[in-house]
Amino acid sequence: MTETLQFVVRHGYLLVFAWVFVEQAGLPIPSAPLLLAIGALSGVHQMNLGIAVMIAAVAAVLSDSMWYEIGRLKGVRVLQLLCRISLEPDSCVRRTQVSFGRSGPRVLLVAKFIPGLNAMAAPLAGIIRMGWRRFLLFDTLGALIWVSAYTVTGYAFSGQLERVALRAGYLGEWLLVILLACFAGYVLWKFYNRRKFLRNLRIARITPEELKAKMDAGEDVIIVDLRHALEFDAQPETIPGALHMDAAELEEASEIIPRDREIVLFCACPNEVTAARLALLLRSHGITQIRPLAEGYEGWRSRGFPLSLAKESASVTEETKALPAES
Repeated sequence: MTETLQFVVRHGYLLVFAWVFVEQAGLPIPSAPLLLAIGALSGVHQMNLGIAVMIAAVAAVLSDSMWYEIGRLKGVRVLQLLCRISLEPDSCVRRTQVSFGRSGPRVLLVAKFIPGLNAMAAPLAGIIRMGWRRFLLFDTLGALIWVSAYTVTGYAFSGQLERVALRAGYLGEWLLVILLACFAGYVLWKFYNRRKFLRNLRIARITPEELKAKMDAGEDVIIVDLRHALEFDAQPETIPGALHMDAAELEEASEIIPRDREIVLFCACPNEVTAARLALLLRSHGITQIRPLAEGYEGWRSRGFPLSLAKESASVTEETKALPAES
């Protein structure tokens, strides 16, 4: 048995608990290889599979519970912080919100298998004030499903453990170098794609100060709040006079959006990505006087500029009809 596997056996359950806990807390150290190894070691009677599964699941639930409470206390800002340190910061918030909107707490059953969603699910459950018992039930089931999937797979292929260990022994220290190189290559690829994406999204933005000056001067500016319903429910105040609309529905209403008025879009996602994408799309439809708000909702709110409750309406269609007609 290689030194690595001996180390796993020697520290066993404590290593499982610590590794899973810190991964679920946000550190980029994948637990899947360790859980597979634990399952394989259980298959050759070096560890107890049931105890390992329970310890890993408890570690995951404890870490998730911590993020749930942080989300409940700190609100949407927690998601934005997590996205800024994520490898895919521009889409993780929206993807998590859409998943919760469609499936509710059932998202917690599969969240740990989906990169990005795993980090966002627990704090978002706290943000939307999901009941503690309901969260604990679905999160515990999700943790057990996730842990069992890997450990049982490792257990099933435990007969191959010695062969794999022998091949790994031939590689020696080069195995660690190869693994680290693969991980570094993955991070660099993500970083390159992100920089390329941001370059493509560069579009003239309007600053919160510029928008405030236009509003104070009485200019006829159409302001559209594109925040997801979950964000909007958590922080229902918006820029005075803003219409709250879904990005997809605003895109569908592009034919009746006036071309002779300035339109400002804002969201609460990092880099205003939803507003910027939609502005680029609508520009391609001939709506040229449209700009995303720099720094989005948080930029406006952090400057202490006025906020008000959005106007209630029966449907998004009515909101769209409220836009001034094109002259």
